[in-house]
Amino acid sequence: MAEPDGADSGDNRDAARNAAADALLDAYASGVPIDPIVLDWPNFDIDDAYLIQQRQVERWRRDGHAVKGFKVGLTSAAMQEQLGVYQPDYGVLRDDMFHDDGVPISAAPFLQPRIEPEIAFVLRHDLRGPGVSFATAARAVEFAMPALEIIDSRIRDWRITIVDTIADNASSGGVVIGGRPVAPSDIDLRLVGCVLSRNGVSVATGAGGAVLGHPLYSLVWLANTLGRRGVTIPAGSIVIPGSITASQPVRAGDMWTAEFAGMGSVSARFEEP
Repeated sequence: MAEPDGADSGDNRDAARNAAADALLDAYASGVPIDPIVLDWPNFDIDDAYLIQQRQVERWRRDGHAVKGFKVGLTSAAMQEQLGVYQPDYGVLRDDMFHDDGVPISAAPFLQPRIEPEIAFVLRHDLRGPGVSFATAARAVEFAMPALEIIDSRIRDWRITIVDTIADNASSGGVVIGGRPVAPSDIDLRLVGCVLSRNGVSVATGAGGAVLGHPLYSLVWLANTLGRRGVTIPAGSIVIPGSITASQPVRAGDMWTAEFAGMGSVSARFEEP
């Protein structure tokens, strides 16, 4: 990748965004990660990154994929501190990113996978900001369910800045949803504890409050942020609001299970190539 001359002019900046989107799409196709985008285009900002993400979403839709939901990342203080940012980010969840609970998942399509336990929301009606409050978000959720997010990066060695991860669809990879549906009014999501295990051995624990103090605040942030960009979260969408624990590296042959108090468990088994 190389920065066009005069990249700050409108046409050249747009061409640079297209080149960055193409490079990320090529990484998906080839399975070969790329260097951080900011090395070649250091003037890119967060708005540029979301436009690069949107270019890829448009390509996926042209290829016949549908957007079934959204993910929110960088919701923990530790991750924000690591990247030097103080806001979450978001990406889309394509239809082909969803995997059934406990059904073997091929490790081959992933470049550098990691796994995170999350509390997924399924919306009963449209949600659009700005102006979405905690109460509005709670009313919009039909039920919550245990989930495992497979995060992945098309950026080599996870050397990401906020611009890199947003441009790379917020480092999305896949989602497994299981357990049992629970209405948000029936459980205090802040206090829901989770034990994440690999091959039967506990490796991490956490609680729902690790996500912005309450996972629903992540949905509030997403709805208001998308609303300012003219985007509505449609009814039926699945939203994963951020990880309860630190992410863990995934290896082929691993069996991962997240057990959520009062919500059941969800498992992801990765097949050898």
